[in-house]
Amino acid sequence: MRNYVQHGNIVDLTAPVDGVLSGEGFLTGDLFGVAATDASVGQKVSTYLEGVFDLPKATGAGLIEGQKAFWDATAKKVTASNTGNTLIGHAVETAAAAAVSVAVRLAR
Repeated sequence: MRNYVQHGNIVDLTAPVDGVLSGEGFLTGDLFGVAATDASVGQKVSTYLEGVFDLPKATGAGLIEGQKAFWDATAKKVTASNTGNTLIGHAVETAAAAAVSVAVRLAR
């Protein structure tokens, strides 16, 4: 097939305005991914769009296994709140309100 570009689980995206470190989540428009390497602002970075990743979580509210997970782009943390945040996937484990991270299966 001549128009096939790539599988799509890892794509090259432009690093956000403050750059990105390997393992950090970030948004490009409404597309959420996890950086495979460090990248400075404007550089292309290999970005995982699929998989399960341990991501920083906002404290104060927990998530239960299977619950929708949203990305707070300002705080750069996963939250259960959809208000002003972007859906990025689902929690694959329960995380208490005081937990600082949660495992999330990225949604497409």
